[in-house]
Amino acid sequence: MGKIPFRQIHLDFHTSEKIPGVGSRFNKQEFQKALKLGHVNSITIFAKGHHGWLYYLDGVTESHPSLKINLLEEMLQACKEIDVKTQIYISAGIDEKIAYKHPEWLFRKKDQSTSWVKDFNTPGFHELCMNTPYLDYLLHQVEEVTKRFETDGIFLDIVGLRKCHCQTCMNQLIEEGKDPRDENAVTDLSERVYLNYLQRIEKTIHGIKPNMRIFHNSGHMERGRRDLFKYYTHYELESLPTGGWGYDHFPTSARYVQGLGKDFLGMTGKFHQTWGEFGAYKHPNALRYEAALNLANGAKMCVGDQMHPQGKLDEVTYALIGEAYKEVEEKEQWCDDVTNVADIGLLSTESISEEIAMLTQGHINKADVGATRMLLEGNYLFDILDTEENFNKYKVIILPDVIKANELLKGKLQDYINQGGKILATGESCLDKKEREFVLDFGIKYEGENPYKPDYFVPQFSYHGLGTTSFVMYSDGVKISLNGGEIIGEREDSYFNRDILHFCSHNQTPNEPGKRSPGMVKSKSGIYISWKVFDDYATRGSLILKDTVKYALDMLLGDSKTLLTNLKAQGIVTLQHQKNENRYINHLLYATPVKRGENVEIIEDIVPVYDIDVELKLSEKVKRVYLAPQMKDISFEQENDKVEYKVDKVDCHQMVVIEY
Repeated sequence: MGKIPFRQIHLDFHTSEKIPGVGSRFNKQEFQKALKLGHVNSITIFAKGHHGWLYYLDGVTESHPSLKINLLEEMLQACKEIDVKTQIYISAGIDEKIAYKHPEWLFRKKDQSTSWVKDFNTPGFHELCMNTPYLDYLLHQVEEVTKRFETDGIFLDIVGLRKCHCQTCMNQLIEEGKDPRDENAVTDLSERVYLNYLQRIEKTIHGIKPNMRIFHNSGHMERGRRDLFKYYTHYELESLPTGGWGYDHFPTSARYVQGLGKDFLGMTGKFHQTWGEFGAYKHPNALRYEAALNLANGAKMCVGDQMHPQGKLDEVTYALIGEAYKEVEEKEQWCDDVTNVADIGLLSTESISEEIAMLTQGHINKADVGATRMLLEGNYLFDILDTEENFNKYKVIILPDVIKANELLKGKLQDYINQGGKILATGESCLDKKEREFVLDFGIKYEGENPYKPDYFVPQFSYHGLGTTSFVMYSDGVKISLNGGEIIGEREDSYFNRDILHFCSHNQTPNEPGKRSPGMVKSKSGIYISWKVFDDYATRGSLILKDTVKYALDMLLGDSKTLLTNLKAQGIVTLQHQKNENRYINHLLYATPVKRGENVEIIEDIVPVYDIDVELKLSEKVKRVYLAPQMKDISFEQENDKVEYKVDKVDCHQMVVIEY
C-alpha cells in the first residue's frame, strides 16, 4: 500500500452539464508543468463529480455530455510520466443527475426536507441515502474505476453516519416492528446503513485490488469511532481554515488522529474561503503556515484546488502552492514516521457522547475548541483521546466540562489515579450519568447547579502579578461543598439574577462580597474547577479562564513537564519523536490569523520572533542539536535529564532536531 506522499493536491471538478467544452483545453505538457511548479508529488483526480457525470468515456454510467476525450485516463498517464502518485475521486453521497431521476433515493431530514439544499427550488446539491438502490448504482461505478484505472487509492466523498427519514428507511423500521418516530431506532438504522456501505465498498475495491488505499470523507473525523475507522486505510483531515473550519479545527483533529496509528494528511485549500471559489486565492504565507502546522502535528499535506471546466490548471494557483511545497520538500526527512510526545491527555467530549457528536455537525464542539486553544497557547504537549486510549501514558488527563461517567469510564479513571495519574475536571465532568454525584474523590460534594448566572471566581493566584479579585464567570456553574479537599479558589454569587423585577447596571449584577463557597479544589485525585471554563473560553476568550487552567495544570505537572519555552501565546510548539532515527524534532511556529470581512480568518504577514528559549526533559544522552532544514548546529547544555538551547529566530516555522 505504501506511505502517503507529503505534497498532495485534491483536484475538484464539479462541472455542470450546461457548460460546453469540458476538457477541451487539456494539454499534458501544461498539466505536468503546473504540477512541477507546485512541487506536487501526489494528486487526487476526479472520476465523478457532484453533478453525477463521469469524466472518462464509455463508462458504466453517463459521461459529461460535452466531454470528448478520456480526461481521467490522460491525466493519470500524465502523472505517471513525471512520477506523481494518484488516487481517484468519486462523489459518493452526492450525484445530482441521479437525484433528479430518482428523488425517492434522496436523504430526508425529519421534516422531509433534503440536504444539502432543502428542496429542488433552491440551487445546489442534494444528498442521497445509502439505504436505497443508489448504493448498487454507486458500487458499479466504484468497481469499474478500480478495475479500469491504475491508481494508488479511491477517495469517496460526502459519506458518514446520517439519521435519514426517507421512505425507504422509514418503511424498513416499520417492517422491523420499530417506530420510525423513535430517534433511537433511527440512529440504530443509520449505524447499520453506514456499516453496510463501508463493508460493501471495501469488498468491492479490495476484492479486485487488495492493496488499494480507501478513504471515506465526511469533512470531519468523528472522535471515538474506531469501529468505523478500521475500514479506512489512512486518514485525510479536510480542514479549510477560511472555509468554515477555522484555525482551531486541524490541530484539534490532528492531536486525536495521530494517536490512531495510521498515516494521515491535513487538507486545506488554495481558496480565499472554500471549495468552488473560482478566482480566489489565499496569501502564500497562509499556505506556508498551514503546511508547517501539518508537519508539526505529524501529518502530510494536501491542498484543494478546482480545475477549470476546459481542463486547464491555473498557473498562479500552482505557483502559490509551490511556495509552501518547496519548503515541505526540504523538511520531509524529519517529518515521516513520527510519534507525538505528550504530557497531557485531553479526553474529547465528542468521543464520549453521541449527542455532543451530532451537535458538532462536522466541526469541533466548543469544549474541545476551548481546551485545545488553552493548551496550544500555554505551550503544553498534549494528545486528544477517546476512551479506548491508554490513559496511563499521560501525567494529567483533562475532562472538559461535560464528561459524565458511566461505570466503564469510572473504572478506567480510578485505575489511572491508582497508578499515580492526576485529573483536571471542570463543570459537569466526573458526575455520574444517572446519579447526581461525583464518581471520583475530588474532596468535594455535589450540591446541584449553581442558580446564579453569572457568578464570580476568586482565585488563590495573583492575576499577572496584580493580585486577586472577583472575576466574572459566564458559563454554567456547579455548586459544591468541601469534603476533605483543599480550596485553591472560591465562588462568590451575585446579589441576584438579572430579571424584570430586579436588575443592576448595563450587563450583570455584581458579586456579593464575603459570601463564598468552594470554586476550585485540589485533592489526591487532581483538581476540580466548578465552571465550564473550556466552553466559556471558546465563546468569550476571557484570559482568567486560561490562567486558571494553566495554574491548575502547572500545579498538577510540577517539575515533570517535558517542555518549557518562552514562545508567546500566538505560537505553537510540538515535540515529535522519530524513533527509528534516534532523534526528536521540536517544531516552533509563529503566525497570527486576523479577521477580514465577516468572520474570515486569514494569514497575510508573518512576523519573525527572536530568542526563543527551550528546555526539554529527556532521558536520552543528547549528542547533537541543529536547525533543520538549514543543517546548522546550535549550542546546547544537558544536565542529567534537562536539555537547554536557544533558537535565535523563528520565521513562520523552525524545526530543531535533537539527536541522541
